[in-house]
This record gives sequence, structure tokens and C-alpha cells, in this order.
Amino acid sequence: MTTSITKSKYRQSTRKLLFAALWICIWQIASMLISQEILLVSPVVVVIRIIGLSGDPSFWSSIFNSFLRIFFGFLLANVFGVILAFFSSKSAFFKDFLSPVISIMKSTPVASFIILALVWINSAYLSTFISFLMVLPVVYTNMLAGIENIDSKLINMADVFKVSAAKKIKYIYIPSLLPYYSAACSIGLGFSWKSGIAAEVIGLPQNTIGFSLYSAKIFLETPDLFAWTVVIIIISVIFEKMFFAIIKLIKFSISKDWGEDYAG
Repeated sequence: MTTSITKSKYRQSTRKLLFAALWICIWQIASMLISQEILLVSPVVVVIRIIGLSGDPSFWSSIFNSFLRIFFGFLLANVFGVILAFFSSKSAFFKDFLSPVISIMKSTPVASFIILALVWINSAYLSTFISFLMVLPVVYTNMLAGIENIDSKLINMADVFKVSAAKKIKYIYIPSLLPYYSAACSIGLGFSWKSGIAAEVIGLPQNTIGFSLYSAKIFLETPDLFAWTVVIIIISVIFEKMFFAIIKLIKFSISKDWGEDYAG
């Protein structure tokens, strides 16, 4: 069974790599047909430019600054999203009170939030604030749905057998909520990067990815523009893989502890 699952995952990964390679080939062909680097550079030129940029210390400091700010906004949204979802699940009044604010966050274009936020806060903190605003409703909505759909029979059974609060959280609440949380993070991670970089492009805080993107656009440095875009995608994918690896580790740890407790 394990072997068949491993083979299936291997085939899926191979298919994804093949299709990615196909799109890179299409990109290369399109670049050759257009034959205007200012409009569309080739993948080879982009790779060479990324290698060139990586030798500059400001390249890494820009990545670090942007990552730190966007990650902090994402983290804050996770914390507040979970807390607000918990209180909403306990109070219908609180849930209704938050409903209009969450709806506004979902429907308002990110550009509007960015421009409004520039009036209130320093551009250095803009990407953190915007990432927070974009991810919060996603986490809140998913976690609220997860809490409201926890099997009440499991809770009642735990109460009958006088299961401790810590074990309830570990063996009932966390496993029940992890799928909802994973779905929220899957969407929220992409939102945080797209909105955070957009905030930097508009706010132009020094020594960030967004500032470098804007500079490349102003000076018509198309290779740099494509290079930074590819860097954003790579960082976003790595961040997502690392985050979900942690979630898988939590699942494994819970299942392992469950087995040990049951055996004991």
C-alpha cells in the first residue's frame, strides 16, 4: 500500500515537472519569435540575471526584508484569525458584529487598502499590514467553519470519560481543525505574498523586493523585472512547502502520541 502511494506521488511530481518544462519551452519559443528583449526575455537570460543579482548583498537583504515583513503579517493574521474564530463560535453577537468587517476585507480591492493604508502608516510597515488584512478573513472564515463542524459526539464522549482539556485539544480539536487550517493557509500564503509585494511596489520602502521590481520597470530593465518575479515565485513556493511540512509533522506527532497513549 505504501509503495503504491509513493509511486503515485512520484508520478504526480514527474507530471508537474514535465508540464513546467513544457511551459518553459513555450516561453523560450515565444521569446525567440518576438525577438525583443525589452518585451519578453528568454528563460536563459532570466537565470543568468538571477545568478548575477545573487552576487550583490543588496539582493539578499531585499529578500530578507520583504520575507520578514510579509511573514510577520501572515503570522499575525493566523493568530488573530484563530482567536476571533474561537470567540465567534462562542458568541452569535460577536460573530454578527464581525461579519460586516470580514465582508469588507474580502470584497475591497487590495489596491484600495494599500492607498488608504499609506495615509495612516509608514510605508516600511505597509506590506505587513496589507498581508495581515488579506489573510485574516481567509483564516477566520475557515477556522470558524472548522470549529462549528467539530463532531459534538466526540466532545460528549470525551466529557463522559472525563478526558482532560489538554487531550481534548490535542486529539479532538487539533485533528478536526487541521484540514480547515491547511486549506486557509494554502490560500492565505499566496495572498500574503501577492498583496505584500503589491504594497511594496506602491509604497516603495527602500531595500525590498517591491522597490527592486518598481525600479526595474521604471528603467525598462526587463531581465531584472522577470528575474525578481521568478525569485518571488521561488520564495513563495519554498515558504509554502516548509509551512506544510510543519503541519504534516504536527499530524504525525499527534498520531504517534495517540498510539502511545492508547497502548499505555
